[in-house]
Amino acid sequence: MDSIIQFLTTNWSELLFKTWQHFYISIIAVFLGIIVAVPIGIALTRTPKLAGVIMGIAGVIQTFPSLAILAFFIPILGVGKVPAIVALFFYSVLPILRNTYIGVKGIERNLLEAGRGMGMTGWERIRYVEIPLAIPVIMAGIRLSTVYLIGWATLAAFIGAGGLGDYIFSGLNLYQTEFIIAGAIPVTILALLVDLLLGKLENWATPKGIRKLEQAA
Repeated sequence: MDSIIQFLTTNWSELLFKTWQHFYISIIAVFLGIIVAVPIGIALTRTPKLAGVIMGIAGVIQTFPSLAILAFFIPILGVGKVPAIVALFFYSVLPILRNTYIGVKGIERNLLEAGRGMGMTGWERIRYVEIPLAIPVIMAGIRLSTVYLIGWATLAAFIGAGGLGDYIFSGLNLYQTEFIIAGAIPVTILALLVDLLLGKLENWATPKGIRKLEQAA
């Protein structure tokens, strides 16, 4: 215990820096995943036959080992943060894509017909009907993806991307428990805090009527 306290006292500034590195690597990957997966998920609800193929491909990519994905991008993008972000982006896509597809697909048809009857264009129905009604399911996918990526981002240290994984792997190599704890605990806390913040964002983005129905259920 004393060695851990001494380590934190000596290296607190570096620990904060690596936590920040870990955070922004994960968040950039999730942000890219949202930009790509949400529009594709909505588009796939219009093409059910293609949806199965795309979901299958995304599912196969998700089964690839994390280290294999990271290693795959080294010859193309080199080492550092860029290949780590790209690899994590691929892992972020499936949960967001699947939840977006399920959320939009599950909207009652009469609500969409009501929007069409009001003269809404296709884009207006997406913006004012589909996304607001599907936002709890979409946000669940984003939260799941973000928590996963914060954990997986520790592997980015293998290719020189930095982050809290540096401490974990240094601890494993040097048999130093304080290094492992200094990396593992902040990762866990970071994942919990980000999930909490995304939960607040989900609550804010969910229409009041849907929130009341969820509370009543």
